[in-house]
Amino acid sequence: MRPIIMDNCILTAGIRMAKIRDILLMAVVALTLLCSCHSLSKVLKSSDRDYKLEVAKQYYAMGKYNDCYLLLDNVLPALRGTKAGDEALFMAGMCKFNTHDYDSAAELFKRYYGKSYRNGEHVDEARYYSACSYYESTYPVRLDQSATYEAIKEIQSAMESNPDSKYYASLQDMLFKMQDRLVEKEYLAAKLYYDLGDYFLNCLMGGSNYEACVVTAQNAINDYPYSVRKEDFAILILRAKYHLAESSVESKKYERYNDTVDEYYGFVNEYPQSKFLKEAKSIFDKSEKELNSKRLKQYATEEDDV
Repeated sequence: MRPIIMDNCILTAGIRMAKIRDILLMAVVALTLLCSCHSLSKVLKSSDRDYKLEVAKQYYAMGKYNDCYLLLDNVLPALRGTKAGDEALFMAGMCKFNTHDYDSAAELFKRYYGKSYRNGEHVDEARYYSACSYYESTYPVRLDQSATYEAIKEIQSAMESNPDSKYYASLQDMLFKMQDRLVEKEYLAAKLYYDLGDYFLNCLMGGSNYEACVVTAQNAINDYPYSVRKEDFAILILRAKYHLAESSVESKKYERYNDTVDEYYGFVNEYPQSKFLKEAKSIFDKSEKELNSKRLKQYATEEDDV
C-alpha cells in the first residue's frame, strides 16, 4: 500500500503546484489590469489615502519605483506615526534606493530609524540600506574620500546597533572595502611623494618629498596595521630613506644612511619571505658601502662624540 500512498501524495502535490501557478498568474494579470485601469494622475487626485497606498504597493511590486514614490510621498504626511506610515516610509526609501538615488534613500532611511520609527518593524533593514546607500555614494579612490569616511561612520553605526543582525557579515564586508579604499588612497599619496623625489617646488615649506613619503607611509601602517598594502608601504619607506640619504648634504648623509640600514633590518625581520628582498638587500649593500667610505667616517666620529 505504501507505493500507492506515495503516488497519491505526489499527485496531490502536483495538483497543488498547478493551482498555485494558476493563482499567481491570475494575480499578476489582475495587478496589471488594475494598474492600467487607474492612471497615476487619477490615483493622485483621489482623496482615499488607503487606496493610494494600495496602488503604491502594486506599483512597487511591478518595479515602477518612481510612480510608487510619487504616491507614497503624497500620503506620508497623513500616515505619520501609524503602522501604515511605518511601511510607507521604508518603502519610499527602497524606491529611491532601487532607482539609484542614494542620497535621497539615505535621508529617508535615516529619517525612518532615527526619528519617525525608532522601534519600527524595519529598523534593522533601514540601517542596513542606509549604510548601503552611503557605500554606493562613494567616489573612486583617486578622488576626494570624504564620502568614504561618512560611509564608514554609517556602516559602523549599523553594526553597533545590532551585532546579531542578519546583515552583519555584509556590513563588515563593506567596512573592509571602505578601509581598503582609504589605504589605497594613502598608498597613492605616499607613492606620489616618492615619485616626485627631489622636485623642490613641492617642498617650499621645508622638508622633502622623501620625508613626506616616509611620514605618509608610516602613518598608514599605524592606522591600518592589517592592510594588504603594509608590505608595500614598508618597502616604500626603505626606498625613500635611502634616496633621502643619497640626496642629503654631506653632514647628514651618515646619519640617514645609518637610518636606512636600521630600516632594512626591520624590513627583513618583518617580511623574511618578501618579494622585495633582493631590492632591499641592494639598498642595504649600497648604504653600508657609503657608511664605510672615508669621506663619511668623520661624521661617524662626530655622531659618536655627541
